[in-house]
Amino acid sequence: FRHLFLNLVFKAWRAYVRQEHRKRNKCDVADCHAKKQQLLGTWQCWLVYVDVQRTKHGMQSVAVAFRERSCLRVSWALWRRRQHQKCAEHKMNILALQHWAQNLQFRAWLQWRELYLYSQNEKKKEMRAVTHCQQWKLKRCMKVWLVYLNLHRAKKHQNELAQEHHQSRIVQQCFADWQLSWECRRRMCAHQKDIEKLAGRIALWRVFACWKHYVALCAEETRRRELAEKHYRHQLLVLQKFWNRWKSRL
Repeated sequence: FRHLFLNLVFKAWRAYVRQEHRKRNKCDVADCHAKKQQLLGTWQCWLVYVDVQRTKHGMQSVAVAFRERSCLRVSWALWRRRQHQKCAEHKMNILALQHWAQNLQFRAWLQWRELYLYSQNEKKKEMRAVTHCQQWKLKRCMKVWLVYLNLHRAKKHQNELAQEHHQSRIVQQCFADWQLSWECRRRMCAHQKDIEKLAGRIALWRVFACWKHYVALCAEETRRRELAEKHYRHQLLVLQKFWNRWKSRL
């Protein structure tokens, strides 16, 4: 029971650690995402500002050239005033867009945070329900285990008595079986000795038969050689006879 309880506590603690780790990772991801969005907004504003400055410098250069060419100071002042107004309006529009984007990101982050907190609360409720169910099951298992333990003890006592009686019968039966196997082994040893003697006789008879066959083969080979030599001598005599006759005719 202690081992099972510690195992359940360890599983609950491990689930809690994993949950906290996931929560920390999600918070880190949200902070990183917010920083990236802020940096992206700043970078876009800076790009717009640089573009506006380039356009402004270009327009100022054109205006200066126009003023130098036309020498119309009044028109130049009017155009410059209008240019300043347009730049101011453009900057105001950029600031308004930036403010709107930041508000939109902040609202989205608030909604995500509310959903995350709601999901965390739901998970906590589920964990509490699971813990309560596990505790109830543990109590029930404990009661069943106690009943089983008492039954097991009674059954164990009966089994010990039966085992003692069975062991005594097994000892008697083993002694009878050993005596019977010893008698069979003694008979088998005698039979094995008889078989070994018979095998020795059979092996000796086979060796004698092989030797007899070998002697017969040697005699046959000798007879064939003698016949071959006689045939060869006969052919030599015939050849010599024909040779002598051919020389006499020649």
